[in-house]
Amino acid sequence: MEPLPYGDLEEARARLLALLGGRSNAKVVTVEPTYVRAEFRSTILRFVDDVEFLFDEKAKRLQFRSASRVGRSDFGVNRKRMEGIVREYQARTPGRK
Repeated sequence: MEPLPYGDLEEARARLLALLGGRSNAKVVTVEPTYVRAEFRSTILRFVDDVEFLFDEKAKRLQFRSASRVGRSDFGVNRKRMEGIVREYQARTPGRK
């Protein structure tokens, strides 16, 4: 998946944190000026997936990755989650319709 463009770092980080805070299965564990790490717990088996976000200030792009801690396949759950986060992040972008 492609990194997401952003303008103002503070606004973009606040938007991301609000988005993550609104998800019942997410726990934000690290917040730094240009880095956010969250843990997502699956509903049924309670597996933990690690999700990382890096704000690349030079390129003004939000890079991200999601990885399962255990198992070989997650049946596409990580990608679907990240696609949903991308859609929601973009929907919250100021000036975007």
